[in-house]
Amino acid sequence: MKRHEINLDGKDLRIGIVLSRFNSNIGEGLLASCHAELIKLGVADADITLATVPGALELPVVLHQMADSGNFDALIALGAIIRGETYHFEVVANESARGISEVQLNTGVPVANAVLTTEDDDQALQRMGVKGAEAAAVAIEMVNLLKAL
Repeated sequence: MKRHEINLDGKDLRIGIVLSRFNSNIGEGLLASCHAELIKLGVADADITLATVPGALELPVVLHQMADSGNFDALIALGAIIRGETYHFEVVANESARGISEVQLNTGVPVANAVLTTEDDDQALQRMGVKGAEAAAVAIEMVNLLKAL
């Protein structure tokens, strides 16, 4: 059996990040941990591009534009959707996740989804450091795996 090992070498990879500005304190925490992990894994700071959007529903269209540009090996979606008192939480969470998944399936460019969907601010604050870093590793791993295949 031929087995593909996990490859987290980010050297020479071009990574695009799209950050939702809604719940900005959580988003900035996700971004800080994501950026630090990308650098740790060998991605050059000059090879990281950040675009921001108003909210999670706007993430897919910018991710799609970036994927279609041919300028990025992988993309990362960052943001936080925190449950409120209305059904709007489900709509935003489901539709943003669907759109993010469609980008990678339609373009072949891997997209790491680190859009938190939590019950409250405390849950989001607890997860932001870990999930931002995980998204960086996922993006790099998926680029390298797709290249190896």
